[in-house]
Amino acid sequence: MLYLRFLPLLASLTTTTLSLSIKPDTQAPDDEDTTQLPLVIWHGLGDNYERDGLNKVAELAKTANPGTYVHIIRLADTGNSDRQATFFGNVSEQLELVCEQLAADPILSTAPGINAMGFSQGGQFLRGYIERCNKPPVHNLVTFGSQHNGISEFQSCGLGDWFCNAAESLLRSGTWVEFVQAHVVPAQYFRDSNDLAPYLEHSNFLADINNERADKKAEYKKRLSTLNLFVMYMFGNDTVAVPKESAHFADVNGTDGKVTPLKERNIYLEDWVGLKALDDQDRLDFRTLPGEHMQIEQDVLEKTFKEFFSATQNDALEKFVAGLGEDVESVPARLVAQPAF
Repeated sequence: MLYLRFLPLLASLTTTTLSLSIKPDTQAPDDEDTTQLPLVIWHGLGDNYERDGLNKVAELAKTANPGTYVHIIRLADTGNSDRQATFFGNVSEQLELVCEQLAADPILSTAPGINAMGFSQGGQFLRGYIERCNKPPVHNLVTFGSQHNGISEFQSCGLGDWFCNAAESLLRSGTWVEFVQAHVVPAQYFRDSNDLAPYLEHSNFLADINNERADKKAEYKKRLSTLNLFVMYMFGNDTVAVPKESAHFADVNGTDGKVTPLKERNIYLEDWVGLKALDDQDRLDFRTLPGEHMQIEQDVLEKTFKEFFSATQNDALEKFVAGLGEDVESVPARLVAQPAF
């Protein structure tokens, strides 16, 4: 079993040794009718781009689909600083940085599209990337245990984790305090369904990308609805990201525990961000995995890479590019096969 185990939100990351048998990367198949799109990965809370586990996941992606160029998003130049940025920072500013980072990458920026995979909070951040810039444009988005409808609880920290304990101390000072909303990452996707007024007024991130405020941003819906496929994995026994159903965009009443599925919520019925538009074209996929938060078996990842991130037919990519509308100029007019890496 491959464990990408992220401890409770605001808790330290447990390093679990991965025993992966990964074959050497091989040349991409010579098929003029398909294009192997690059893959972008955004990790979760407490992780960093230098972690062996995360880099082994990248190698697994390359093995599953030879020729895949994999980019792991980083918010700092060192692993320690990148991990710190998962606890502290302004998520909106971090998204701007990522938009610039991906647009500046010579492989990503010249591809007709990219695929994206988000672990835990990295999933809703990738969705924010799509809604706010999406250049280069995302073709398929897959998220694991992400908090698309926010979290309603903060978990306690482990002993000795300075970053986590400092963040927890700030959260205790008040979730909706302006300083906390501008500097503590988990606070920016906190959402109490029984107390939405302060959330709608003060949320620095989630209320905006979920288009929950009265002033709707049409470009968010337009960009997200260009996805070819949006796949959301929920962990069936998740006690870390509360409520677990947030991974499927469901709303959970904090008093009686009643779950309101996405398709019964206004965000879907009134199509605030394009989820209904995607669903109407069978481009939404809800899946559930057994186990705790971020416990993923290796074969699940392998199947995910092959099912959602394999080489795409060029005629399908042409339709995808055409569907980008006014953003079509941001991608190449001609489909070019990606080199092997």
